[in-house]
Amino acid sequence: MTSTVARAPQPEGAARVPGQSARPPVLGRAARADAAVRLVAGALLWLALLLVTSWWVAGGGVQDLGGWVSGLTSVGRLSGLAASVLLLAQVVAMARLPVLERAYGQDRLARVHRLLGLTSFDLMAAHVLIVVWGYAGGSALRWPAELWDLTIHEPGMLLAVAGLACLVMVVVTSLRAARRRLRYESWHLLHLYAYLGVALALPHQLWTGQDLTASTARTVFWWTAWGVAIGAVLVWRVGRPVLLNLRTRLHVTAVVPEGAGTWSVHLGGERLDLLRADAGQFFTFRFLAGKGWTRGNPYSLSAAPDGAGLRITVAASGDGSAAVSTLAPGTRVLVEGPYGRLSHRARSRRKVAFLGAGVGVTPLRALAEGLDYAPGEAVYLERYTDEPLFTAELQELHARRGLVVLRLPGRRRAPGSWLGDGVGPADDVTALRYWVPDVAERDVYVCGPPGWTAFVTRTLADAGLPAERLHLETFEW
Repeated sequence: MTSTVARAPQPEGAARVPGQSARPPVLGRAARADAAVRLVAGALLWLALLLVTSWWVAGGGVQDLGGWVSGLTSVGRLSGLAASVLLLAQVVAMARLPVLERAYGQDRLARVHRLLGLTSFDLMAAHVLIVVWGYAGGSALRWPAELWDLTIHEPGMLLAVAGLACLVMVVVTSLRAARRRLRYESWHLLHLYAYLGVALALPHQLWTGQDLTASTARTVFWWTAWGVAIGAVLVWRVGRPVLLNLRTRLHVTAVVPEGAGTWSVHLGGERLDLLRADAGQFFTFRFLAGKGWTRGNPYSLSAAPDGAGLRITVAASGDGSAAVSTLAPGTRVLVEGPYGRLSHRARSRRKVAFLGAGVGVTPLRALAEGLDYAPGEAVYLERYTDEPLFTAELQELHARRGLVVLRLPGRRRAPGSWLGDGVGPADDVTALRYWVPDVAERDVYVCGPPGWTAFVTRTLADAGLPAERLHLETFEW
């Protein structure tokens, strides 16, 4: 094993990271606050589900299970109540509340949103199927006729069916196979129909849902839940972005080439402190310049925000990203955000490591500038194929702040490896431990292409890094 380590070539431009002792680990106030928010959010959701279940029990839901027809109706009622709670929780989860964005991060919040969405849809479909079956006297043959009769004659049912159709479209287009065939902007537009589906379900719940209006407590609960969901959308998805863009008046100040097919876009404006952006976060950008301005694309900040300007760095990788090279100074820019937890909020150790590939190093470059660390406490490892990014800037950070910079050139050496072809025979874990011997004691920030990121994640786990100290963002949608 020792000879294998010795043969691992030295990455260009930097010495091996010394194994200096770190300061005592510090768990930041932000990390504790975010953990508390996650705990409270989860507890509130479970309490809401338990509350509506207790009301179902109090209304004879358990006793009704003794009969076939009454049991079907009872189970259908319970599934509808749970579906309503989860549906509203899903709306809140995708309402871009800053407190949830900071606590979960975009990737984790997307997974929570998807889980809530699919579960609520399954329960809603079960509600329709089982309740109609019960109304049909437990006869499957009478089910279609009963569904038609309820849809036509029951108050709010026609709207509810239309809402369910909207949710079906959202679920179908959210499946992985469908998402691969859709542009992000098209998927995002279709996904907004979830709001319409939820809104169309409300009249049915109010007019025919006895479990929602049987007591003052239930009425207060459901109106409060609906009010919170609607208010969150209006304030954070609509009101805040509009107000911030009016106040900040973001515009392009310069476009600077960074390499082949890569450009940095510098942005200026007024009161940029209102954005409350942190190094490592990303925004959704819309450049108001000709065709395609309605399409929003997520780009990470590539420099730590200083209150005077922002910078993003974009590679020509499809979906109109190459058009940033033609942006003229003065072009207005609309933004939504900031998003993501790839920031100081996730940090729990003094020593950190940044592992990135390609244009994925942009948030890591911002973090290397924005985070606090002593000389030798931060390692920046960049994997690139043709040429590295921000060479002069990283050299300046190395000289001024003691950032250790490691660069790994070359094409990927083998399937299943995240290293370049110039590394030699050392396996991924051995090579990583050679360059960063104490990697398991650090907070590690990772950003790059999804496949490459998966290999890095596996290597870090094999090197002993606890899962809670791995921080990454994949812009999953």
